[in-house]
Parts: sequence; structure tokens; C-alpha cells
Amino acid sequence: MVRRELTDKLINACFKNKVIILLGARQVGKTTLLKEVVRTINVPSTWLNADEADILEAFSSAVTSTQLIQLIGTSTQLVIIDEAQQIPDIGRKLKLIYDNRPDIQVIATGSSAFDLQHQTAEPLTGRKKTFHLFPISYQETVIDTSTLEAKRLLDTRLTYGLYPEVVNNPGQEKETLLEIAQSYLYKDVLQMDSIRKPSHLEKLLKALAFQVGSEVSYHELAQTIGNIDTATVEKYLDLLEKAFVIFKLPAFSRNLRNEIKKGKKYYFYDNGIRNVLISNFSIPEMRQDKGALWENFLISERLKYNSYTGRFVNSYFWRTHDQAEIDYIEEADGILHAFEFKWKDQKVRFPASFLQAYPDHETAVIIKQNFEGFLGV
Repeated sequence: MVRRELTDKLINACFKNKVIILLGARQVGKTTLLKEVVRTINVPSTWLNADEADILEAFSSAVTSTQLIQLIGTSTQLVIIDEAQQIPDIGRKLKLIYDNRPDIQVIATGSSAFDLQHQTAEPLTGRKKTFHLFPISYQETVIDTSTLEAKRLLDTRLTYGLYPEVVNNPGQEKETLLEIAQSYLYKDVLQMDSIRKPSHLEKLLKALAFQVGSEVSYHELAQTIGNIDTATVEKYLDLLEKAFVIFKLPAFSRNLRNEIKKGKKYYFYDNGIRNVLISNFSIPEMRQDKGALWENFLISERLKYNSYTGRFVNSYFWRTHDQAEIDYIEEADGILHAFEFKWKDQKVRFPASFLQAYPDHETAVIIKQNFEGFLGV
């Protein structure tokens, strides 16, 4: 089992007078992580999984603090409420537990950012601490093995991604990914907003998979899918973001008249999910889309690194109407950090218009020979 970077952070956050919210897609390892937390803390604990029909019914019918305390157990010191977003009025119920039993540490997990964050936002203002768990990070594989071993498996990670079940079952990556995609990937999205046509959702994800690294147009996506309007495309994309399948990178625009101001790119949290959608598991060197594969991997891994280390940055891509572009930009402490991602070492010239318009900048080209530093290794 790969030890997760959040393990010590979660343990240290316990019993600090906060409800802990742990967000992350299904199958990223939330349950395994929390079992380690429970084992380490070693206090009387109760585990309640809202995916279980009887648990969901019991929580749904409990409306008073007395009923809730009876449900979690009077001797409990640590309670885990798994997939808590499914419980009606969960924010108010967590507040009741918090207010009436402040000695209990509550950890609520959710695979839907919107449902759990929205329901807990107001009731738990000032009373919660939120963590986000991603698929295993490249840095975690380095810690688990070595820099040499992690880099030796880079092509495998680019192709099959870093879901825990994939990493822990070498030789069965394809079958494992298919199971994740077919059984878990759409589960929360389909429950979130009564999606009438799941086939549209699959076609949309497939279209996005082919457009990784390219600017996305809602209108063009609607035309590609067929029999769907742009408003529905936008709604589905929003739901997929909230279920941690994809994330959006907006365009950076501030000084130049011809900068694209409202552009957006979408990336997948995991390369393996992207590849299973397009049914392509060829090794990177043999692929025409290896540049997109590399870009998705680096940006998603940078997202994990920033989140786990608490780096507060704004992330963008940059492009002008005359096709000058930069793959990735981070804004931190008044400095713009511009990055270009290349599969092979080559000379790169950053657009003069960008460099002149934004003098407070740093630039770097990320290739296979130097990518570890970009990912915090």
C-alpha cells in the first residue's frame, strides 16, 4: 500500500475542534487512507457508510441531536461518515453532532464536491477543515519506491494513470481501469442531476479526451455529440468537475487587447481514465497524442503537488487570437511562472508579447529530463 501524503496531515488535524471533510473521486483511496488514520489514532471509533441503504435510512430519519448521538454511539470518540453527500441535510446534522458532542472527532467523506461542500458550507462555517485526496501522486510513488523506480515506470503511469487499484495490480491495469470507468466513474454524476441520457455524458467525455491541451468550445462540443444544446454541455461539464473526473484551466488575460479572455481547457485528474475513454493503451512513444498525454500528466500532477503542499496559486493557460500561446501559467505572490511542456528536449521561445507585457515573470521548459522538480520530487 502506497502511503498517502495526507495521512499525517489528517492525523494531526484530528481533535482540533474541527469537523474534517475529505473530498475525492470514488476509488482514489479515501477508505484505505481513513483506515490508516483510525488505526494510528486508536480510539473508540464508528464507521458509517452512507452507500449502505440502512445507514442512509437511519441518518435520513435522525433529526435531533439525541437521535444522531445514538446513531453514532455514545462511547465513540472518532466517527467516519463515508459518502456523506448522500445524506439529506448533512450539514445541519454534522453541526448538531459538533455542537452537542464537541469531544467527538467527525470525519465526513464525499465523492461529490458540490453536494458535500454546498451542504456543509453555511452550517459548518468556522467549524470544518477540508482536504482533497487525488489518485496517487507521482511524488508518492517516489517515496514508496525510489526516484529511479518511479521514473522507470513513467510510461506506465502516463498510459494507465495512478488510481490505487491500478498501481497495486501491475499486469491488470487495463481490466482495472475498465472496471473503474464502468462501475464508478459516472455514479455520482448520474445521481446528482437525474441525467436523462448517459450516452451524451460518455460522448462528451470522449470528445474532451481527444481535445486535451486544446481550447474547448461548448458549441463545438454540442455539435460533436449531436442532439444536445450548449447549455446542457456546460451543465454536464460542471457536474463532471464536481465529481472530480475533470478540471478546468481558464485563460490568463490582463494587458493585451488580443488575449483570449474567456477561453478554457479541460484536463483529466487521471491519465488512465482519459485513455480508457478513447480505448488507447499504446506506449507514449508510439502515440500521436503523446504531447497531450504528457501535458495532462504534468498539469494534473502539479495540481496534486500544489494542493498537498498548501501552495496557493492561480493557474491558467495563455493564448492570443494570433495563436501565440503558453501551455501553463501559475500566478503566485505577484510573479507569473510560465511553463512549456515538451516530450523531447528542444529549443523553445516564449512569446515576446507575453514577456514584454508581463515583466515580472519566470519561464521554464519541462521535459522528461527535468520534470521531477516541477512535481516537487
